[in-house]
Amino acid sequence: MKNVFAFIFGGLFSLGLMISGMSNPAKVLGFLDIFGQWDISLMFVMLGAIAVAFIPFQRAIKKPKTLFNEQIQLPTNTQIDQRLIVGAFIFGIGWGIAGICPAPALTLVGLGHFEALYFIVAMLVGMFIFRILNKGN
Repeated sequence: MKNVFAFIFGGLFSLGLMISGMSNPAKVLGFLDIFGQWDISLMFVMLGAIAVAFIPFQRAIKKPKTLFNEQIQLPTNTQIDQRLIVGAFIFGIGWGIAGICPAPALTLVGLGHFEALYFIVAMLVGMFIFRILNKGN
């Protein structure tokens, strides 16, 4: 039953990405172009997502269990360190160049935009490199 719910909610998330324009790289790049032809519409998508997710996240913090009574592993490190800042910077550069982040990239492939596979392959290579460099930690 968990997989059925995961499929339904994943499909709902994907549909939301498509309808809102979050899976359209041109729309995302327009949102990131704050000194040019800034498209503020994605800010409303983000605010809507925050509003919908706020209460479930508060519940998860107080009682970290799923609806199926499985433990949710929340991050324990709250420190803002150099690794977090550098990682966020690299992620932001990639997002700014491509106009794509991980979930919309998968949505794009599902829509038949197979050029998103270049992004996905680069993302997977980056994850692999991170695992190699982070083995000692």
